[in-house]
Amino acid sequence: MNLKLSRIVKERIGKGIKTIIMVLASLLLLSPMIWMISTSFKKAKDVFTYPIQWIPQEPVLSNHIKVWTAGDGFALYYMNSLKISLILMIGAPLMAALAAYGFSRIEFKGRNAIFVLYLCLMMIPQQVLFVPKFIMFEWMHIYNTHWALILPGLFTVFGVFMIRQFFMSIPHEISEAALIDGAGHFRIFMKIFLPLSKPVLATFAIIDFTWTWNDYENALIFLLDKKLYTVPLGMQNFMLEAGVDYNMMMAAATAGVVPLLVVFFIGQKYIIQGFSSSAVKG
Repeated sequence: MNLKLSRIVKERIGKGIKTIIMVLASLLLLSPMIWMISTSFKKAKDVFTYPIQWIPQEPVLSNHIKVWTAGDGFALYYMNSLKISLILMIGAPLMAALAAYGFSRIEFKGRNAIFVLYLCLMMIPQQVLFVPKFIMFEWMHIYNTHWALILPGLFTVFGVFMIRQFFMSIPHEISEAALIDGAGHFRIFMKIFLPLSKPVLATFAIIDFTWTWNDYENALIFLLDKKLYTVPLGMQNFMLEAGVDYNMMMAAATAGVVPLLVVFFIGQKYIIQGFSSSAVKG
């Protein structure tokens, strides 16, 4: 009895220590975001006070109000980012799923070789493609438009690879039975594969939304008109000649995090379903 009790005590102590370590690690990882939110409610004189005031003594809302009402166009940049990110969040997973279905279920000569060649594109740095993209966009007359960000973003190698691996786990008997019943590939894709792939599609949609929302380099190179700027470019407005307006920048950054959190909380149930179904299969 004493041995059993001591074992239970040791297990609880071990779990308690692990919990404390995880909480401390989480706080360490979240500390930059906590400082960002805290600074967005501070006055300019309180930004770099030491020790750090995690909770402002005199919180103000003026920074958040100025971000949206000042004449710097941040609200317009916000809407531009939302438009581009939402289009790609829907379009990129759909295009990737179509390609993934072809690579996983349609037999054609050289399929595996083409897929390996396709994966090799992941090894090419995006910066190498800026000049070819610039030339192509000029030829297509989409340079300095949002299409310069949307059209390339619809096709992602990572998305095709990720969704194809999921499709490969679906038993071939399901698609073969549907083909025998007279269903075509498009109908099988729409009626069978898309409903089954909600978890992986939701996961990739969240990843793609995050990539697009935080994309700075492509917007910097392919957008010239300030009316087309996205949030990452709009943050430059808070860099003044005399320094950086940290209060306003942190207020804008706090607003910029909100869509990412909303998208994650909406799609997290599908991600959890995916983990649950994988555990059941295993």
